[in-house]
Amino acid sequence: MEEAESQGSGNSENSWLKAAESIHLDDYTYDLPDNRIAKYPLENRDQSKLLIYKSGEISHKRFADLPENLPVKTLLVFNDTKVIPARAYFKKETGAVIEILLLHPELPTRVINDAMLVKDSCVWECMIGNKKRWKLADSLTTEININGQLVVLSVNYEDYERNLVRLNWNKDFVFLDIVKALGEIPLPPYLNRDTEAGDSETYQTVYAHHDGAVAAPTAGLHFTPEVFEKLESKGVKRSFLTLHVGAGTFQPIKVSSVTEHRMHSEQVVFTKQLIYDLLENLEMIIPVGTTSLRSLESLYWFGVKLYRQETTDFFIEKLYPYPFEEKDLPSASEALRSILAFMEQHNTDHIVGETEIFIFPGYKFRLCKAIVTNFHQPGSTLILLVAALTGQDWNRIYAEALEKDYRFLSYGDSSLLWRKDCDLKMLEF
Repeated sequence: MEEAESQGSGNSENSWLKAAESIHLDDYTYDLPDNRIAKYPLENRDQSKLLIYKSGEISHKRFADLPENLPVKTLLVFNDTKVIPARAYFKKETGAVIEILLLHPELPTRVINDAMLVKDSCVWECMIGNKKRWKLADSLTTEININGQLVVLSVNYEDYERNLVRLNWNKDFVFLDIVKALGEIPLPPYLNRDTEAGDSETYQTVYAHHDGAVAAPTAGLHFTPEVFEKLESKGVKRSFLTLHVGAGTFQPIKVSSVTEHRMHSEQVVFTKQLIYDLLENLEMIIPVGTTSLRSLESLYWFGVKLYRQETTDFFIEKLYPYPFEEKDLPSASEALRSILAFMEQHNTDHIVGETEIFIFPGYKFRLCKAIVTNFHQPGSTLILLVAALTGQDWNRIYAEALEKDYRFLSYGDSSLLWRKDCDLKMLEF
């Protein structure tokens, strides 16, 4: 594993592939008892535990202490997506109950923010529970009450094999109105409990803004107005992007070679203001959550594509970063300025991209110095991301969290993990 840790994006194709093939999933698992999975959140969000990994050392705080443990000139980057009630149940005349989980819009638009505002009809890719009881020719129909108006919603297959579902409704409401009246918040499967009324509030960050996620960016659940006030008093800056978290974030790795794992693609929206903020704070960018980290690193690679004049399509393939020689790559500043030039050329203040970037040991981080994140499932892509950041110390971090009774996964405790190669000696905290 030491070879895999020392490799970066600046190596030849053969060396990065050799390093990737040396990664064995068994080395990235651990025993997580069910009673260590937090089934419910704490009453006070910012009283969760905070493990800090810095310069190889581990310490323990409360999340309310985060501001004093960040450098003065820090830019925190948040994912302001908002979880929608994406799970709905339909009862057929036979008594069979069909579960539909919205995954991604297909028609009339694939842009999630726009799809929330569609009227009359739309098509979504869905996860379908009890599909064997819902035949191709069958129509699912229900009535829902929105602001005192009775709306008839019918649901039919658009493409049976691809699980594309068409939803039609008969009143002048946007799709988000339909979803909010019909569905429930889809909790992660590992919580192994039904959604409750309180989850509609506790499974959202206090800064959630853009509707469209089916899972929360849970690293942000610990932030409160009081924490934000302390961050502002210290001079820590914040900026926002929007990645609509999909159900693929819970997808386990089921192949022996990690490079063969099928990474889920997620949609990200970046504003011009974010690009400016990043350029002004390149020395200390810290994402809140793995979704923000994946987004920021993907943004750099989009800048690479523009800088190298490869394409103007914002889609980052899962292994795109790895084969490059360092000499062929622009700096972070050059990549971001290429994106700004692209936005100015197209007279737009935001860009929408898709990423399936796969970050595992051997990845060289381009924008991010550390991460605020929860504790993740054994043998998951997110454990590999943490290992890319902290090296083999990830094992020690998780062992100590278990020993110190940390709560794990979505409603669990938090951590501030610094890159193992990050020199913090000259920073003012």
